Amino acid sequence: MSFDLSQVLDSSLNLDETGSESIHLDMTEEVYRLDEGLDLVVSRDPDTLQSATTLLLAVTRMKRPLARCGRGLSHAELCSAIVDSLVTETVITATQSSSLGLRRIFQRLGSEEVGSLCDISQKDVVLASGDVKLRAVTLKGGSCERKVSFKLARYLGPSVSGAGLVVVLSVTSSRHISCCMQDGVPALQLEECCKQKLQHISDDEDMDRFLFLKRTTGISVNEFESLKYRGWFISTSEEEESPWVEMCRVDGGSSRLTCFRNFEAESQ
Repeated sequence: MSFDLSQVLDSSLNLDETGSESIHLDMTEEVYRLDEGLDLVVSRDPDTLQSATTLLLAVTRMKRPLARCGRGLSHAELCSAIVDSLVTETVITATQSSSLGLRRIFQRLGSEEVGSLCDISQKDVVLASGDVKLRAVTLKGGSCERKVSFKLARYLGPSVSGAGLVVVLSVTSSRHISCCMQDGVPALQLEECCKQKLQHISDDEDMDRFLFLKRTTGISVNEFESLKYRGWFISTSEEEESPWVEMCRVDGGSSRLTCFRNFEAESQ
């Protein structure tokens, strides 16, 4: 195939003295006179539209400074004209990150664990009838039935920075702990959601609000970090007067407790 430079370059461009008016990319080499003492040597390259376009851009850009400067250019001026005419090819690769919507899918595993939670100050997590939030209180003798019997389901998915198991914590078969944004701050909630919708969880549907990282921090001690809002943990207060179980940021100077005693669980 051949490309006729006369169709894309104005007629003032001087070609070689033989009168050739076109570049044949299938030839080994062609020499073209751009100006007195300055020739363009075209070496054979793969016959692609991209190479032809690059060549045309280079010739056009090289011609313009020569026309402005006129003949009798010094060596330095010729070098400057050549450098100014170079065509730089930039390749932009589109990438995605989680902040730009990279889809992550987590699949529920078959086994579940059942057990209760208490923080390191021995307060048990409870849910009284009619409550919409969890509380952590010190139970007196004979009140153990108030403990929440959590179901913990494990999930398999893409690797997540930081060690830990990806889990969903449920208080009933249809009521689960979630971490949602409220007034610009991640907050712990209890949400109704059928088990079927939690078989596969993807972050592009905002369902990752149900996912937490269960991380072992010591002997029989665990933390639960929100997978959606990293750095935010399920926590309790050191004071009995503030019983609510809430989310807190560990690097925010908070004095809240984020460690819980062993999830006294047995597989089902």
